[in-house]
Amino acid sequence: MRVQPFFSMWETMRYWLMKSEPDELSFDDVLAAPGRTTSWFGVRNYQARNFMRDAMQVGDGVLFYHSSCAVPGIAGIAEVASGPYPDASQFDPASPYHDPKATREQPRWISLDVRATREIAFLPLTELRSMPELEGMVLLQKGSRLSVSPVTPGEWKAILKRVKAR
Repeated sequence: MRVQPFFSMWETMRYWLMKSEPDELSFDDVLAAPGRTTSWFGVRNYQARNFMRDAMQVGDGVLFYHSSCAVPGIAGIAEVASGPYPDASQFDPASPYHDPKATREQPRWISLDVRATREIAFLPLTELRSMPELEGMVLLQKGSRLSVSPVTPGEWKAILKRVKAR
């Protein structure tokens, strides 16, 4: 029998980039929410869902990214504030995120809560693309469209350094 190291189940903190369309949920909306916390709902991509369900942990860092807008970019810093739970919008026939195949007994989609932790000067996509230390970042890869993607510790540090220097 193989014995796991004591801390193997608590790996180091992880980092994520989470995209939201600001006309649906902006970083300002999260800042204005009670406890600066909101549910992250409406994810309908299996890989993004799996990151949320299987890999994200309470306390993980989040780059809150505004997408599908005139100037996309990182709008704020947040953290994962809850574990995963069924996304209620999948059960609501009036929701654009309704999934008729989902049942309460077997939900297909999950949500988790995100808490705003730090306001920053907006960091546009064009500036992210100019940073050599981000050349391998998932967000910047051709064809990348994931609404939730991992960020390496080096990428996280480079972005925080850039926003601190502004």
